[in-house]
Amino acid sequence: MKITKDEVLHVAKLARLKLNEQEAEALTKDMENIIGFANKLNELETEGVVPTAHAIPMSNAFREDVVKPSYDHDEMLKNAPSSDGEGYTVPKVVE
Repeated sequence: MKITKDEVLHVAKLARLKLNEQEAEALTKDMENIIGFANKLNELETEGVVPTAHAIPMSNAFREDVVKPSYDHDEMLKNAPSSDGEGYTVPKVVE
């Protein structure tokens, strides 16, 4: 697909970008290359390919949820630089 400099300038205006002549010319060529590559992808045969297929077989990578004891609350608060007995206290940073 042929992209014109006017189209590039229009898109730049919508994005509130100021382009000089050299940048507009370079982006025109870049956009043509990008759209040309995307059009090449349309030539691929995708009949029978599942839309979510991967190049390598994938399975669930997550472990099973197992209930196990957590850390002791009081033991963890001992490591805190500052605590109110229920949780960590930190200095106020926003007024």
